[in-house]
Amino acid sequence: MLTITNVRKTFNKGTINEKKALNGINLSLNEGDFCTVIGGNGAGKSTVLNMIAGVYPIDAGRIEIDSINISRYPEHKRAKYIGRVFQDPMRGTAAGMQIEENLALALRRGKGRGLGPGIRNREREFYRDSLAKLGLGLQTRMTSKVGLLSGGQRQALTLLMATLERPKILLQDEHTAALDPKTAKKVLELTDEFISDQNLTALMVTHNMKDAIQMGNRLIMMHEGRIIYDVSGAEKRQLQVEDLLSKFEEASGEEFANDRMILAK
Repeated sequence: MLTITNVRKTFNKGTINEKKALNGINLSLNEGDFCTVIGGNGAGKSTVLNMIAGVYPIDAGRIEIDSINISRYPEHKRAKYIGRVFQDPMRGTAAGMQIEENLALALRRGKGRGLGPGIRNREREFYRDSLAKLGLGLQTRMTSKVGLLSGGQRQALTLLMATLERPKILLQDEHTAALDPKTAKKVLELTDEFISDQNLTALMVTHNMKDAIQMGNRLIMMHEGRIIYDVSGAEKRQLQVEDLLSKFEEASGEEFANDRMILAK
C-alpha cells in the first residue's frame, strides 16, 4: 500500500543551517499494516509523514501509494489518498465551522463539488451515527462550532474525519502528545478501533515507547534520517522498553538521549 524508495531530503541546502532530514529512506507497508514510528529529536519521523503527505517536495527517490507514483503530486492532489491527524488538535479541524460542516468537508475530500444542498438529511444521519462511536456525546451537538470543543474532543473528531472516507493510508504525528493522560488513552483506544475495524494502513509517530510496542503490528526506529530498526509480528509483541533502548544503542552506536521519550516509557 505504501512504498518509499531511497527518499532523501535536505533542508536549507548550501547554508550554515543545512540539515539532512532523510538520508535514503526505504520503507514498504502492506495493506492493513499499522506501523508505529519512534526515534529521538531530529530523527526524521515527522519529515517522513510530511514527505508522504506532500508538505515538502522530496529531493530524490520515489513514493508510491497503492502502486501510484505520487512523488511529484502537490499536497492537494494527494489528499484523496491520505488521512492525517496532527499533534496540535487545532490543526485538523475548522474552528469557525459546525461539527457537521467539518464532517461534510472530510467526506468530500479529493472529490468534485456540486451546487446541491451542502448537507442532506441522510448524510446527517450518517454523521450522527459516526459521532456516536466516539462516545463523547458529540452526536447531540452537530451544529455546535468546533472551536467550542475541548482539545481531546477536537482530536477525536479529527481522527473520525481522517477516516470517514476510508484513506489509502492514515498518518498520525504524535496525535496524543498534547492531551492529558486520560484523554490520550481514549484517543488511542479510538485509533486502534478505527484502524482495526477498517483494516487501515497506518503510520503513527509516537514519543511513548509503551504505546509504540503495544499498538500496531510493526515498529520502526529512526535515527539521523535513517531507519535503524524494523520489527514486526511476534518479535514486536515480546519487546520491552529496555529492548528498544538497547537496540538503539546497538544500531546507532550511541546512547539514547531523548529525555522526553525516556520519561514516557
